[in-house]
Amino acid sequence: MALLGTFAGGANAQKAGDNVVSLGWFHIMPQDSSTPMTTYVTPQPIDTPLRLPSAFTSSGTGLSTNNADTLGLVFSHFLTDHVAVTTVAGVPPTFKIKGHGSIVPPGPAGALGTENLDDPSNEPIVKSVRQWSPAMMIQYYFNSATARFRPFVGVGVSYNFFTNLKLNPNFITSTQNNLGSVLAAGAARPGVTSVSAKASPSWAPVFNAGASYDFSQHWGVSASVTYIPLKSRSTVYVRAADGTLLGTTQAQLTADPIITYVALSYKF
Repeated sequence: MALLGTFAGGANAQKAGDNVVSLGWFHIMPQDSSTPMTTYVTPQPIDTPLRLPSAFTSSGTGLSTNNADTLGLVFSHFLTDHVAVTTVAGVPPTFKIKGHGSIVPPGPAGALGTENLDDPSNEPIVKSVRQWSPAMMIQYYFNSATARFRPFVGVGVSYNFFTNLKLNPNFITSTQNNLGSVLAAGAARPGVTSVSAKASPSWAPVFNAGASYDFSQHWGVSASVTYIPLKSRSTVYVRAADGTLLGTTQAQLTADPIITYVALSYKF
């Protein structure tokens, strides 16, 4: 409490009607986990000796991702001396996604083509994907409107979606030669398969805590920690040479990032 008192006592902090914009740095640390990969085989009119099941799960498989840094922009409007509506944006960060384990078709098909995700040439299986996570929060600021130092907590919602997903060319080739060839043989559709992927969008809650410090009438600094319980389903599509969908392989990646933010702020 003595520390808070040393920061109080200047009519420089935020009050009802004020707007605060901050520019700073996000450091994003996923606390990731993943379900095993499940392959869904598209029903085909031709029954071949491979007799692939409609779906099979490859135990020991999964996905993981990396930390990232990016520029952030945060805007807050104070509805009262203590309550602010805050929007969060910035430069969308890019991530890499690694695969783990081996996709092994059951029965005799497994001898024809096993997809080894741990092969160094396949890593990362997604070379880059850009994540967009605009968010809106309601924040509550402690201390008086005249205090320079004001801790805060917030809660809100974010919409998360992904663009510019680029698969590793070696992973594409390996999938064509292994899982793709098995699916094509099972469907009696010869030719080189094509491989693509996407990550599903999702809404997620946002939990936030931090503090701001004003060192002049307009300028200040802020720091915060945010947690987003984020999940996304990643899907790889394998199509025959004629464009027929042969199958999909899916896994749910639970990212649950912890995000730190340090910024310079301007009040007007």
